[in-house]
Amino acid sequence: MLTPENWQTPQRILVILAHPDDPDFFCGATLARWAADGHTLSYCLLTCGDKGTKDRNLSPDDLCSIRQGEQRAAAAVTGVQKVSFLSYADGYIIPDLKLRRDIVRIIRQEKPDILVTSDPTNLYIGESYINHPDHRYAGQAVLDAFFPGAGSHLFFEDLWRTEGLEPHSPREVWITLTSQPNVTLDVTEHWPVKIRALYEHASQIGSDREKFTERMKSRHTADSTPENPRYEEKFRRLVFG
Repeated sequence: MLTPENWQTPQRILVILAHPDDPDFFCGATLARWAADGHTLSYCLLTCGDKGTKDRNLSPDDLCSIRQGEQRAAAAVTGVQKVSFLSYADGYIIPDLKLRRDIVRIIRQEKPDILVTSDPTNLYIGESYINHPDHRYAGQAVLDAFFPGAGSHLFFEDLWRTEGLEPHSPREVWITLTSQPNVTLDVTEHWPVKIRALYEHASQIGSDREKFTERMKSRHTADSTPENPRYEEKFRRLVFG
């Protein structure tokens, strides 16, 4: 197992995931930990989550607006400085060249030291959940943008020549929602922040906040208890150079 973090200076961290609430559900306590440690965090969500409802009276445009507001409010709880959206249609993400180019642009604009995304290989989670295709395809598009596109001036050459975006290669990639972790972080101290951030996603967590809180608190490690819980978040960490 790799030793977690060991960063000697403040890092620029860019989180690219599919939907509003993905950062908070997947690794929100870790992101709160990094913000508390003085790192600079930005989110880029590929969609605005415009299909995440069972309410037939709510239009996709209205839901998009609601969920963007929820994500910005949650990010403020976590300590994230910037949230942006690429406005792809929820549920229809395809890891094609257009999306890859858009992600290369974001990476070159933000110039992160650390890139966070989801695992494109994780089809099943547990024994009763199929991972959303947007989660998988977002991860695939981000990894394809990271290498070789973001770091080479001849990939998407117009970004360099016309938009003035110099090539940039993040030093590390942290892959969340993975079945092949090599890093486990103890995030017990920041689990309450994760829960508070998730409260902001009111359209997604349901009206019974107490029941939701109980469910989140029950996710303690198997070797801890409700009275003395310990919480972890796991990643596949890739380090380059």
